[in-house]
Amino acid sequence: MKRIIFLLSLLAGVNSGHAQSKKDEQLEAARKAIIASNAIYSDLANKGDGSILTRYTDDACLLPPNSAPICGRDNILNFFKSGPKVHSKFIIQHIYGDGNDYVTEESNYELFDLNNNKIDEGKVLVIWKKTPTGWKMHRDMFSSNHATQH
Repeated sequence: MKRIIFLLSLLAGVNSGHAQSKKDEQLEAARKAIIASNAIYSDLANKGDGSILTRYTDDACLLPPNSAPICGRDNILNFFKSGPKVHSKFIIQHIYGDGNDYVTEESNYELFDLNNNKIDEGKVLVIWKKTPTGWKMHRDMFSSNHATQH
């Protein structure tokens, strides 16, 4: 009987290792998709033609500082059209989740004007949702590390 229990515990350990390996692979795939999306984010936002919406789910919301949530494709597009043209750099700190349907990105950002002068830095939390066309931002929350000007 002890031998059967021992063998079952060994098998359970092997299976959990396989499950962990699959989770790691899914998270790594999500990380790669997020890195690729972040790399073209500013270029799409600066176009003002709606191409930035390809990075977001249809029911996405932006959660900017000092503002109500901005939800819906038209409102998100207006947010980017009315904002300054900038270049962004994202530095991923952590990716949380199992890589199945949702993951959360915790990143730092730096913003540069079009002359490459640094104009801001801050942090980002993004809930990414896996869609039939890939990983898309579902909730996008960001804030500066600098105090607001009064």
